[in-house]
Amino acid sequence: MGSEDKAAKMIRTIVEVLEPQFAIRLWSGERIGPEGGPVLAINDPMVIRRLALKPKLDSVIELWVSGQVDIEEGTIFDLVEKGTKTKLKHRLKELPKWQLLKDVPSVLFGRQQADSGLAGKNPFDFGSSKAAIEHHYDVSNDFYRLFLDENMVYTCGYFKDWNNTLDQAQTDKLDHICRKLRLKPGDRLLDIGCGWGSMLIHAVKNYGVTGHGVSLSQAQTELARERIRAEGLEDRITIEIKSYEHMEGQFEKISSIGMFEAVGIDNYGTYFSTVERLLAPGGLYMHHAISRRAKRTKKAFNRKSAEHLALVKYIFPGGELDHLGMSVENLEGYGFEVHDCENLREHYGQTCRLWAERLHARFDEAIKEVGAPRARLWLLYLTGCALAFERGTVQINQTLASKRSRGPSGLPPTRADIYR
Repeated sequence: MGSEDKAAKMIRTIVEVLEPQFAIRLWSGERIGPEGGPVLAINDPMVIRRLALKPKLDSVIELWVSGQVDIEEGTIFDLVEKGTKTKLKHRLKELPKWQLLKDVPSVLFGRQQADSGLAGKNPFDFGSSKAAIEHHYDVSNDFYRLFLDENMVYTCGYFKDWNNTLDQAQTDKLDHICRKLRLKPGDRLLDIGCGWGSMLIHAVKNYGVTGHGVSLSQAQTELARERIRAEGLEDRITIEIKSYEHMEGQFEKISSIGMFEAVGIDNYGTYFSTVERLLAPGGLYMHHAISRRAKRTKKAFNRKSAEHLALVKYIFPGGELDHLGMSVENLEGYGFEVHDCENLREHYGQTCRLWAERLHARFDEAIKEVGAPRARLWLLYLTGCALAFERGTVQINQTLASKRSRGPSGLPPTRADIYR
């Protein structure tokens, strides 16, 4: 029996035990499993070799990115929804390991395959850097247009109704933040990590503020400036390509929407002390950031999961997440008073699901724009994020804080002005 036959035999054995509720198609055309629904396509017998030599999440990602593993007649969401008859971890214990190991040697010999080359530079050098930001955000503006809303907002939407469109949810999110910041004419607003300028444009047009943004992404900044010129707002919005820590001046309002994840835990002191320095007396700061659940011990929290390490390696080099308590502790420790915190986890799950569905619908265009490996990687990433938020593996919180001072904060007695 040849190596391909042994590989097929191993897959049949695994399928028999795990009882997946979806079909599997082998490289030979053989189909195993139920009719109808999504099909997991294994397009290369070397899949078994790769997983046997390196049984890690990285291997699964590389197999997906290369197209050696694919999904037909459905999406990753469909495949996950089908799952297995019982919990996978229970089924894995029932695998006939010795029987499988007897067939392993025959599949270990074969062609080597290089990795995709999509990993970031110094991915585990935690903390923001221009190279890390460019790895993610400078992929292609036209690529991001394929799945983002019309205003190019690449952060969690706010769904007043779960049936709302992505465009509506992103407009409502920007307005939700503006109301929380109590923006008013004459305010100077600093947006840290301003992306394609959506927050600044919305705030200036609808609330009469003057806006300033900082970013480390050349591609995003160029498009943001084009959009600002098209709106005729060059005299009211400026954007610099520089790190937040090099900013000078003071601002009545500061927003940080989806950039804090790139700061790095070791740099939190610099970050929060800088924001406190830049915030004018009586000013408000919006801290909009993804977080992980806290653990019983700091050691347990600092342990990096396989999913987190893969995300850092391929998608967000240098990224780290804190937990909500750490955010509040740092805000209070660096001179802020915390007023409100809102968990938008389910909103981000819905946002990422819509992004993934939109990218899937325009996948041929995505391949033409950035190539099949990167397009496949981003589809996997957006789908994985949607599932992580939906299942509560990660959260996202909007935390409103003011610069601490004696006496009244200046905020209204209720939050009726926000949730109108």
